[in-house]
Amino acid sequence: MTTDYLIENTSANKSFGGWHKQYCHHSETLNTKMRFAIYLPPQVAKNQKVPVLYWLSGLTCTDENFMQKAGAQRIAAQLGIAIVAPDTSPRGEGIADDDGYDLGQGAGFYVNATQAPWNRHYQMYDYIVKELPELIEATFPVSQKRAISGHSMGGHGALIIAMLNPNRYCSMSAFSPICNPINAPWGQKAFNAYLGKDQSTWRNFDASELMREATQMVPAKVDQGLSDDFLAEQLKPETLEEAAKASGYPLELSLHEGYDHSYYFIASFIEDHLHFHAKHLNE
Repeated sequence: MTTDYLIENTSANKSFGGWHKQYCHHSETLNTKMRFAIYLPPQVAKNQKVPVLYWLSGLTCTDENFMQKAGAQRIAAQLGIAIVAPDTSPRGEGIADDDGYDLGQGAGFYVNATQAPWNRHYQMYDYIVKELPELIEATFPVSQKRAISGHSMGGHGALIIAMLNPNRYCSMSAFSPICNPINAPWGQKAFNAYLGKDQSTWRNFDASELMREATQMVPAKVDQGLSDDFLAEQLKPETLEEAAKASGYPLELSLHEGYDHSYYFIASFIEDHLHFHAKHLNE
């Protein structure tokens, strides 16, 4: 695969000796133009190939939320980890959308839509698992060692993608993930639209269902704030904990008094997550 004319660098900022850059490219998978951000740590200047952490953001977010608010670059620079943050959905004129914030543009849920009109563009699962890593690994000085993490809707995405592809990821983590979307209003709305009314197909994209039945294990770390407004109705970490106990899954679940759903929470514990991933990326 050659990439000379496939991506366009739209911004660059030096950060902790490395570089944060934004790129646009045409996605064949999503049938539209997409944007992603990448943080390249200073080790790449020494011709070192570095592992990659893919970060999946939550509802309404873009690539910018995590890169600007989480404060991850300092630790990533120390550990020699690249971070890739894609957008959360296809966007633009002619892309199916919804009046609600929790469906359509900004709310791709990291699944492959099978229902019209969503199936024309909303193939976020294939984009994250296949097309984007292929582009990253062909373009930048990175290795094929991958980890994946995310927040809320993106936490859901990180967990399901790693569990469905256990040989592609060294580790997975999440902040405040939607753990049981088939039983949560956000997940039910999105899955009904993207996947259709046959709820048996929804289970393939539910972290708790996948963890309960798992036979191949990816080391997992999940952090959840106990003052999160979405905790009981939407997130349901207890279902993930029960699933891990049923299958013996290596899940490290930490609950934090006083923390909410915001990036103040993510920034407070992102260092722990990066060290967790570095341990497994370097094994």
